[in-house]
Amino acid sequence: MTQFNSSSNEEINKTCSHNHNSNNISDCGHNHAHSHDEMSNKYIVIASLLLLSIGLFLTYILKAEWFCNNKTLQILWYAVAYIPVAFPVLKEATKLALKKDFFNEFSLMGIATIGAFLIGEYPEGVAVMLFYTIGELFQEKAVNKAKGNIKALLDIRPNEATVYRNNQYIATKPEDVKIGEIIQVKVGEKIPLDGELLTDKGSFNTSALTGESKPSTYKKGNTVLTGMINLQNVVEIKTTKLYKDSSLAKILQMVQEASARKAPTELYIRKFAKVYTPIVFFLAVAVAFLPAIFVEDYSIKDWIYRALVFLVISCPCALVISVPLGYFGGIGAASRNGILFKGSNYLELMAKLDIIVMDKTGTLTEGVFKVQKVETNIDESSFTEIVSAIEKQSTHPIAKAIVQTFPTLKIATNVSEISGKGLYGHVDEQKILVGNTALLKHYNITYPHHIDDIVESIVVVVLDNQYIGFITIADQIKTDAKKAIDLMHSAGVKQTIVLSGDKDSITQKVAKELNIDSAFGGLLPEGKVAQVEKLKKQHPNYAIAFVGDGINDAPVLALSDVGIAMGGLGSDAAIETADVVIQTDQPSKIATAMQIGRETRKIVIQNITLALVVKIIVLILGAGGVANMWEAVFADVGVALLAILNAIRIQRMKFV
Repeated sequence: MTQFNSSSNEEINKTCSHNHNSNNISDCGHNHAHSHDEMSNKYIVIASLLLLSIGLFLTYILKAEWFCNNKTLQILWYAVAYIPVAFPVLKEATKLALKKDFFNEFSLMGIATIGAFLIGEYPEGVAVMLFYTIGELFQEKAVNKAKGNIKALLDIRPNEATVYRNNQYIATKPEDVKIGEIIQVKVGEKIPLDGELLTDKGSFNTSALTGESKPSTYKKGNTVLTGMINLQNVVEIKTTKLYKDSSLAKILQMVQEASARKAPTELYIRKFAKVYTPIVFFLAVAVAFLPAIFVEDYSIKDWIYRALVFLVISCPCALVISVPLGYFGGIGAASRNGILFKGSNYLELMAKLDIIVMDKTGTLTEGVFKVQKVETNIDESSFTEIVSAIEKQSTHPIAKAIVQTFPTLKIATNVSEISGKGLYGHVDEQKILVGNTALLKHYNITYPHHIDDIVESIVVVVLDNQYIGFITIADQIKTDAKKAIDLMHSAGVKQTIVLSGDKDSITQKVAKELNIDSAFGGLLPEGKVAQVEKLKKQHPNYAIAFVGDGINDAPVLALSDVGIAMGGLGSDAAIETADVVIQTDQPSKIATAMQIGRETRKIVIQNITLALVVKIIVLILGAGGVANMWEAVFADVGVALLAILNAIRIQRMKFV
C-alpha cells in the first residue's frame, strides 16, 4: 500500500511492497510538504467516486439507453474515473517488475482491474481500484496516528542555542556549540544541549521525554537534558556533550532504528506473503483456463471473471500492512508512556516474559542513601557534629548522606583512611574513629553487640577509645516498587529475582518487603552474569529479562533475552546496551511495557486470524462463481480497513 508515498509512511509502505532494505521515520515530524499531495489525493478519490456513482446510476437505476448502449462512452467515462487512482498503483507495479519482483499486491490489483476492463466489467474495475485507494487514505491516517508519539519526540528537537561568546550571548545552531560553553535558556524555550545547571534552581517540563506531566525541579550542579522545556526563570547551563552525543539525539536514533528489528510474527508474515502471492497468482491462472478441460459449457469470459475476482480477494494487503502497523502502534503507545523499545521483536518478547531479574540499587531503590537512625550515649547534636566533621573528608556515598543531613562548622584534622574499615582523625583535639564494626574489632573497642544484628548500613563512632554511638544509613525503596512486583506476579511472571552488589542481609530484607521470590546479595558484575547464565541453563525455554541501570550492569543486560534499563535518559550506556529503556525511574513501567507488548500481540493475532478466515471463505466462493467483484473488494479492502482500525486501537488504550 504505497500509493501515497510520503516520507512519513516510508517504513510501512516498504513493508507492504516487500522492500525492506532501509527504514526511515525521521521525517515523520515534517509532513507539511506533503499536505498538498494528500489533499489532491482526497479530491481525486472524491471525483472518481462521483464518476463511478453517476455511471452506476445511469446504468442500473435509470437504465439510460444512450449510456448503456454506447460502449465507447462507457469506456471513456470509467477510464476517466479509473486512471487517476490506478496510475500510482500501476507505476509501483512497473517499478517492482523492473526489479524482477513480479508478484506483489500492486501487480495483483493492476491485473485484476485491467482484466475487468478487458472483459467489459468497467464499474467493477473502477470500484476495485477506487476502494483500494480509499483504503490507502485510511491507512495513511492510521500510520500518522501510530507515529504521533514518535513525532512528539522529533518535535522537541531544538533549532537554536543561545551561547555566551566574546562577552555576549549569540544565537547559533546547537550543532555548533562546543563542550564547556555556557548557554542561556529563557522561559518557554527548549534546552538545546545536555549540560550542568549553573543557575541555583530551575523548573522544567520533561513530559515529551519521560511521559510524566508533572514539572521537575533541578538544582545547581544537576544534569539537564536536551528537549526539556524551561518553565520558571532564565537559566544558564554549562554544556557537557556535543549535540550529536546528547541523550535526545541517541534516543531519536534508537527510535528511528526500532522498526528495523522485526518481531518473529512479522518476519513470518513477510515470508508467508512472498510465497503466498505467486501461489495465488498461478491459482488464478488455473481458475481461468483449467475448467476448459473439464467443463462442457466453458465460457472463457465467465472463468476469467472468476479468476479476476480470485486475484482481488487474494491480495495480501490486510496481512502485510496490519501486522507491522500493529507493532508500530505498540512502539508509539510505549513511547507515549515513557518507554522506548529498540524493535518490535522486544515488544513480542515482553509479552511472554517468564523470569524477571532486577538489580536493587537504582532499580528498586532510589540509589540515594539517607540517615535512618541516630543512637548515642552523649548529646546528639555534639555527636552528629563530630561525625559530620570527619565524614566531610570522605567522598563515599554514605559519608555524603551524613554530611548532607548534619551540616557542621567543625573542622577535622589529621584525617586518614583505614582501608575497608573507616576513618581516623581529630576534632577539637579529641581522637575520633568513624566506620564499620570491623573498625571496632580492629582496635578492640567494646561495643553493644546487638548492633551486629542491624541490617542497614551502620556507621559506628569512637571518641577517645570509647564507643559513643552509631548512625544507620539505608537506601530508600521506590514508592511504586511494591506495586511493580505485584503487577509482574499478576501478569503471570513465573519468578522474580533481585541481584545486588549490596550486602546480602540488606538485599534479603528488600526482597522480603517487596515480595520478590529470590534474592542474592554481595555480587560483583561477573556474579550477576553467572546467576543469569545459570537461570538460562535451568530454564532454556524461558524468556528472561534483566532490569538494571545500564552502566554497571551492561554485561548482564546484554546476556538476557530482554535488557531493560531504568532511568535511561541520563545514561548513555543504558541507551547503547539495553533493548528497552524506561525513561523514568519507575519500576512499575516494566509491567506497563509487558501490558503494551501483550495488547500489541493480541491485536496482531486478531488481524492475522480475521484476514485469513475471511479471505479463505471468499476465495472458495470466488473460485466457485458465487462471489462477485464487489464481494472481492470487501474481502480485500474491507478486511484491510478493519485490520487497520483494530491496529490503531492501542493508541487509545490506557495502561497501568
